[in-house]
Amino acid sequence: MFNRAALPRVVPFLIYLSFIALADVLTRLGWDAGQLRCLYTVKIGAVLLALLYYRRRYSELRWKTPSPAVLIQAALAGFLVFFLWIRLNAGWMTLGASAGFDPRVQGGIDWPLALIRLAGAALVVPVMEELFWRSFLLRWIESADFLQVDPSRVRYKAFISTVILFGFEHNLWLAGIVAGAAYTVLYSRSATLWSPILAHGITNGVLGLWIITTGHWSYW
Repeated sequence: MFNRAALPRVVPFLIYLSFIALADVLTRLGWDAGQLRCLYTVKIGAVLLALLYYRRRYSELRWKTPSPAVLIQAALAGFLVFFLWIRLNAGWMTLGASAGFDPRVQGGIDWPLALIRLAGAALVVPVMEELFWRSFLLRWIESADFLQVDPSRVRYKAFISTVILFGFEHNLWLAGIVAGAAYTVLYSRSATLWSPILAHGITNGVLGLWIITTGHWSYW
């Protein structure tokens, strides 16, 4: 079912999920938010190390300067997804309650932690997630030899499956589905993974700045 090319795209994602599971277990064991405050730094550091370890295996990340049209489309999609993300938040659009991440200590923001969270969300998470969801899973559903699959030829089964799964990975599941659809369309049309990575990074980066500015910590 899987070939060796899958591991570099799956392992960083599994590391990320394992830390989410660990945080849940520690919370159930009585750890509070203060004790878990630095766990995100460890998590994003572990994911980054995995990405760096496998960096030579990511043929889809070989840099080719995108056309201005691709860059503009990615930027617009990134801002649009952010705009919808903070509005698609009605009760029926959410799964449970998100604890988020509050970087404040004694009433003031712990800026090193906040900036690490912002950088991780805007620079590391988009690469990790796009490698897994778009480059790997989307194309793997079409063929086990996924690296040979042209993203522009991906059919509806793979599109719908990955978009729904990506959506339900998030507390705001409907916003997640919208984001997944937008990033997948960008990838299919541009045939470069840098397009959804850029859009995803803009969404997460602008969202992080909005969270810090407004104090809506639950969105983290």
